[in-house]
Amino acid sequence: MYLLKKVIQFREHSHPDHEKPFLEHLEDLRVMVTRIVITLLVAVIACFAYNQQLMAFFRKPVDQVLVGQLQSTLPTKAPQPVTAALWSEARKLEHAATSLKDDERQLFYQRLNNPTIVFHAHSISLLRALMSLPEDQRKSFIDDLPESAEMKKQLHALLETKPNTEINSRGELTMMSALRPTEGFMLSMKVSFVAGIVISFPLLLLFILQFVLPGLHQNEKKVMWPALGIGFGLFLSGAAFAYYLVLPRALLFFYQWSGNMGISNDWRIGEYISFATQFTLLFGVAFELPVVVMVFVKLGMLTYETMSSTRSYAIVAIAVAAALLTPTPDFFTMLLMAAPMIILYEACIWLAYFDGKKKRREEDLARMEAEKYQAPANDPAGGWEKEVPAGDEHADLTTAHPPEILTDPDSHRS
Repeated sequence: MYLLKKVIQFREHSHPDHEKPFLEHLEDLRVMVTRIVITLLVAVIACFAYNQQLMAFFRKPVDQVLVGQLQSTLPTKAPQPVTAALWSEARKLEHAATSLKDDERQLFYQRLNNPTIVFHAHSISLLRALMSLPEDQRKSFIDDLPESAEMKKQLHALLETKPNTEINSRGELTMMSALRPTEGFMLSMKVSFVAGIVISFPLLLLFILQFVLPGLHQNEKKVMWPALGIGFGLFLSGAAFAYYLVLPRALLFFYQWSGNMGISNDWRIGEYISFATQFTLLFGVAFELPVVVMVFVKLGMLTYETMSSTRSYAIVAIAVAAALLTPTPDFFTMLLMAAPMIILYEACIWLAYFDGKKKRREEDLARMEAEKYQAPANDPAGGWEKEVPAGDEHADLTTAHPPEILTDPDSHRS
């Protein structure tokens, strides 16, 4: 309520010609909210048509983390190097051939006509059996196998890194599940809503600025469009920064932490999507710090002097906010969010300085103009007396003498 009161006061002071009663300000607020809701509704419906692509887009960071973790457990000096994609495909084939008899399995592998993937599928089958033995008997088991020397070396290399040999029921690398019947649909709505906010953000910002700054003049409207572009660019920069850099690192931290504690990372899709979307939007909003600070400067709630003198406190507050917003406790991830916000806040201080300097210049000019037309204190005529040009006998006496002289009857005798 305090902020709304400040906004209404700023609306009235910024354009005195557009002063309105309080109820009319509330009507403008209602119009703004209605425009925002309609814009979001249209954007969400448009994005919902691409919900599968959006879901794949938001799942990409976690898929990269899971693939990267699998790749890190695969041996690099094995006789036949294997990638995460090849290992995943070999696991699916080995899982499909598990229930077959020996002759049926041989026929199945022959029909694949791919000796490389058959080799890895067979190594996965042997490795799974190998891992069920006591640790002190595993190497001797490999040496006693009636396999080729290449397969034995492959198993020794796999035994050093111990890659995962298990898959889920669908044979997929990632293991995410929905626990409620409506969860999949609601997730599609959620990702569509987030995408709708992103694509409609310029219009949302425009509606907000139109409410905060009503009755803009032509030159002010020209300045508003670049401001909208800057605000949208900052929002996209923050969201992209979180999606491509911070989010994968946070997911990797949680994956490794759970793995070190012996906890399986069978993440639920709903929890992950909520985490990823909130994380991305938080960074996008955090990068709007210059826009928010400059609005407070325009509202008179912040000044350059205040921001400059409390810079150290603001840095501490930003660091605490970054620690709370970033879910990982490591310092580097927190720094990834705090450092850009500190830089943006420093930029806000300089923007406030130049804005205050501009206001002081305008005030000085206005004061000089007022002093220019103000009557001098030592002028008995109050500044009305003007010098009549020589030889001008028809000079207008009303401009050459003050009114009180013209109304004096003795003045005509002279």
